[in-house]
Amino acid sequence: MNPVLQVSIIVLTIIVGLAIGSFLNVVIYRLPNDMSLSKPASHCPKCQHPIKWYDNIPLISYIILRGKCRHCHTKISFRYPFVEILNTVMWFLCLLLFTNLIIPTMECNWIKFGVSLVACSALIAIFFCDFDTMLIPDVLQVVLLICGLVLLLDDPTFDNILNKVLGFICSGFLFYFVNLIYKLIHKKDGLGFGDIELVAVGGLLVGGLQMIYALLIACVGGGIILLVLTAINKKKDKEYPFAVFLTIGIAAALFSGDYIVNWYLSLLR
Repeated sequence: MNPVLQVSIIVLTIIVGLAIGSFLNVVIYRLPNDMSLSKPASHCPKCQHPIKWYDNIPLISYIILRGKCRHCHTKISFRYPFVEILNTVMWFLCLLLFTNLIIPTMECNWIKFGVSLVACSALIAIFFCDFDTMLIPDVLQVVLLICGLVLLLDDPTFDNILNKVLGFICSGFLFYFVNLIYKLIHKKDGLGFGDIELVAVGGLLVGGLQMIYALLIACVGGGIILLVLTAINKKKDKEYPFAVFLTIGIAAALFSGDYIVNWYLSLLR
């Protein structure tokens, strides 16, 4: 590939990644509250003053304004630039792992690259929506479902279709029955239906074997953190968002699941 074009794609990925990260902040706040994503325009939540375009440049405006509103000087949450940076980092990882622009020896799959960009942004939005409200907007689940279907059609081999379809069915039913058993014992849901949907679409996105890896990360890591939080808060009945751990596991499986599964299967052989 032409070096100029190569550098242009890398720079464009970073710039657009920051811009989409800025948009994700809008999605995270407005979707759970059933608000329009376009109206009203961006404004300071404290003084309600509309934010001009030059004060709404991803990351740069936050640095120039020193994390404060230009008009009322209210402190702006660090989450806004953090989401922008996180989205850009994940997009850069997609560029690193699914194309050969940075590492020439990597297998290049532009469809998987594009789909992974969308999936990563959706996972970030789900993480923060669930963290804030313990709700997962349905539209984000649909986005992940479409991403999974596109990847399924991109590699219509029997092994891939079997792995993805079983991942969708088995992951969803596993969490459904776990919740059913929990409900029979404790007379209440242990998992939200959004969590069950997320596990199912996650299985379709990354595959059944890779989803086992994702669930290990989510359940073990999440279990340890929840035990620590429960010990600190001393509230056994307090509910915690679980999708935040699932999104981390699914993202890890998206980036490294194939390598981990292939390594493990090589040990079995």
